[in-house]
Amino acid sequence: MASEPIWTPDAARIAASEILRLGRFLEPVAGAALTTGCALGDFAQRDPEAFWSALWDHFGIIGDKGAAPFIAGADMIDTRFFPGARLNLAENLMGLNRPQDGTRDAIVFRGEDRVPLRWSWADLESHVSRLQQALAGAGVGPGDRVAGLLPNRPEAVAAMLATASLGAVWCSASPDFGARAVLDRFGQIAPKVLFATDGYYYAGKSFDIGQKLGAIAENLPSVRCTVVIDYLGRAEDTAGALANGTSLAAFEAPFATRPLSFARMPFDHPALVLFSSGTTGAPKCIVHRAGGVLLQHLKEHALHADIGPGSRLFYYTTLGWMMWNWLVSGLGRGAVLLLYDGSPFHPGPGVLFDYARDEGMTHFGTSAKYIDSLRKAGFVPGAGDMETVTAMLSTGSPLVGESFDYVYGTLKSDIHLASISGGTDIVSCFVLGDPTAPVWRGEIQRAGFGLAVDVWTDAGRPAATGEKGELVCTAAFPSMPLGFWGDDDGARYRDAYFSRFPGVWCQGDFAERRETGGFVIHGRSDATLNPGGVRIGTAEIYAEVEKFAQITDAVVIGQDTGDDVRVVLFVVMASGRVLDDDLVCRVKAAIRNGSSPRHVPALVLAVPDIPRTKSGKVTELAVRDVVHGRAVRNTDSLANPEALDHFRDLPALAFGGVAPPGGVQ
Repeated sequence: MASEPIWTPDAARIAASEILRLGRFLEPVAGAALTTGCALGDFAQRDPEAFWSALWDHFGIIGDKGAAPFIAGADMIDTRFFPGARLNLAENLMGLNRPQDGTRDAIVFRGEDRVPLRWSWADLESHVSRLQQALAGAGVGPGDRVAGLLPNRPEAVAAMLATASLGAVWCSASPDFGARAVLDRFGQIAPKVLFATDGYYYAGKSFDIGQKLGAIAENLPSVRCTVVIDYLGRAEDTAGALANGTSLAAFEAPFATRPLSFARMPFDHPALVLFSSGTTGAPKCIVHRAGGVLLQHLKEHALHADIGPGSRLFYYTTLGWMMWNWLVSGLGRGAVLLLYDGSPFHPGPGVLFDYARDEGMTHFGTSAKYIDSLRKAGFVPGAGDMETVTAMLSTGSPLVGESFDYVYGTLKSDIHLASISGGTDIVSCFVLGDPTAPVWRGEIQRAGFGLAVDVWTDAGRPAATGEKGELVCTAAFPSMPLGFWGDDDGARYRDAYFSRFPGVWCQGDFAERRETGGFVIHGRSDATLNPGGVRIGTAEIYAEVEKFAQITDAVVIGQDTGDDVRVVLFVVMASGRVLDDDLVCRVKAAIRNGSSPRHVPALVLAVPDIPRTKSGKVTELAVRDVVHGRAVRNTDSLANPEALDHFRDLPALAFGGVAPPGGVQ
């Protein structure tokens, strides 16, 4: 660990921080001045009821608070926050910090054509008003689901807000997903209305999704209306080819703008469904409560990133990633949303920095892989590109020390670099930034305020400082999911997060706590693949491979390459069949078309057998351990442990004649 922090905030930044403002607000309750993030964090752990109650009051949440902010249950799942409250997510996002001047920017969009599209607050309210009326006319009400297969454009934000305004439930996916991947998600929750695009742009090419959309709509019998937004100029034709299709313009046309109304629902009312990566089967449908999403996002934006009125917030994301929901919540802090759709490297690596310069970006959100790619390319921003950027946020995978060096040495020396980590599971973060505290090379600064985050050993005890273990949360928090869709008795929910350590949330991240109070995430503890910092599920790959009669079995793993992960697919060929170059190309094409380009394996290799458990399940973790030279635990659970030998010391998996690194880097 470095002996000195790589960055320290100056006194002016600290004095203007939201952490200090909240600390002053809490002083009468705390009985002492809370002048640092550590002091605020300690208070939140000592008195969670007072902390969460104060957040509601400090942010001025619109709605009825109710009498009790916190009722402890028998365990984490049974604990309830604000059980008597009533609120609406959209009402708060659009009303908490709306500027008095409705002509001011609310959303700016830029695509690969670099031509900005601007929506003022008045524009946003008008679109949401008309969509609210149109959705109600289509029969959408509280608890109904509305899905979006959309690019990261302003229309997507309006559709989400209109859905939430009615007390309905929003879910989304990116238009580059294959039809099967979309149906695996949306098909589980039976949406009543589907918003979709006619296509999208990426790396200088346009992609018409009309045919794919037809297959999706045909297999979603619950959908009464498919609303197509115009991106490629083909919305009318695309909608016309669908049995229940209409363009966005036609959907809104019958309705004039009128004052918005909001259905205030209980704190625990479902607002979002997010989807897991689909590692072990169909993606899990994770249901998130309106109040938890609102309170947690306001806290993270305000306290951990100093996002507020005047901020211009950018995060490179798609609608298939939880960070899109996190980004949209910036409206609740009065921030201008800077949306982008397309490749972050087209036509060159400076495209997002041009956007930052042109729009006065203050918060630059991206992935660790993006920063690493810039570093490896030797990219240097132009003069003034980073002038207004005060914070850079990174997630998706651990941010390596060399990337910290690059940010401070090449991009900007005075910037709050916040590596953040959480998950779709909580649609927020467990560990993230503190704009009032030093940044240490390679570390995440702190646990989220109000979250009892720790690192535990396999034995279920707190790990020592510097000892690696499982990232856990030992007390309830508002953004815990309500559960999984269709998991009526909660069995799958409990198994996913509470089976490792009964009564304690286990996130599945391999982590350590440092002497500074910061954290280092060493990678996922499970088998989820993570190439380029994007989590993808193995089941989605298997679904495509199984379509090939020449292949009888398969296992896919992520192989560590030092500072990234590559996807490697192993296949067992049918008798008399050979894995040739033509078949490899066709397998890769099927995976690309059925799931997404990120699912495509870097290598496809033939093996004679694949290890399975005695219950018949493929053991991905065992294969991954063998490939990385690690000992396989509990081989007694395998029906054919001898199959592991087929994965040892394979020349095709070496890098330049050197065996791949052992362990997560």
